[in-house]
Amino acid sequence: MKRYILAAGLVFLIIIVTRCSFVDQAKEPNTPRVFGATYMTRNNPYFDVLNDAITQTVEGNGDILISRNPCQDQEKQNGQILEMIDEGIEVLFLNPVDWVTVRPALEACREAGVVVINIDTVVKDREYVTSIIETDNYQAGVLCAQDMMQRVDEAKIVVIKNPGQTSISNRVNGFLDTIADDDNYEIVYEGVGRGEFEVSAQIMREVLQQGVAFNVVLGGNDPTALGALATLQQYHKEDGVLIYGIDGSPDFKGMLKLGYVTGTSAQSPETIGRVAADIAYDYLNGEEVPEYLSIEPYMITMENVDNYEVNGWQ
Repeated sequence: MKRYILAAGLVFLIIIVTRCSFVDQAKEPNTPRVFGATYMTRNNPYFDVLNDAITQTVEGNGDILISRNPCQDQEKQNGQILEMIDEGIEVLFLNPVDWVTVRPALEACREAGVVVINIDTVVKDREYVTSIIETDNYQAGVLCAQDMMQRVDEAKIVVIKNPGQTSISNRVNGFLDTIADDDNYEIVYEGVGRGEFEVSAQIMREVLQQGVAFNVVLGGNDPTALGALATLQQYHKEDGVLIYGIDGSPDFKGMLKLGYVTGTSAQSPETIGRVAADIAYDYLNGEEVPEYLSIEPYMITMENVDNYEVNGWQ
């Protein structure tokens, strides 16, 4: 009798466990997925727009996006990525501070089974990422050079770059390659602006203090170019200087309408963010995704700025 009661109890326990298991399995499809995103800085509105586009797609699917800002510190970014892995992310949208020294974080993602979608700035070790989505940054530099060459027959050019950021490096290379065979266009100064307004403003102060003669400034992005403009205006040296940025930001387009800058090779952070999020979901759903996808830039100048929404991104 005792054995019967014990056996009956065991059967009852098995039934309860089985039912609980079925309940758990039923809940699994409704459990939100957790995504992570980290950008080299949030001091550039470009990345706010990019993040908002990713957020809309992720939250629209009932999932969660965790975002981090390493403030241009790669060691900090690597640590934040490890924290997000601990928080259970399945996918990481990554815009690295430094395209080389981000590798330890990439290795950690691979070990944890986290899918890496590389956005805007390409990492060196591409084998660690599932897909790369960026603007054709080389072409963005080409467009700026071509516009400059149409405006002036000769130029002494200040370039403000950021070697640790492949997007800016590719833009600068596109510009330099376009003018390489024409001795009328000369690079007279190169500075490292880290893609930020304040740093670039200081570089331009150094250029002026050194007495460098120039009539063109190429900024690796719009904040860089606007930082240079701010210093030139402070010292009343902006007249006769062509100023190029790359982004197509509302701030730069506003300066275009006022005639203070010359042109920007525009990209769309909203498009990059939306496409990156769609690719992430396609991959999670077992679909084949592109290893690399570039989005064509286009030139916005003083002459055509009225064709674009000045107060927003493309």
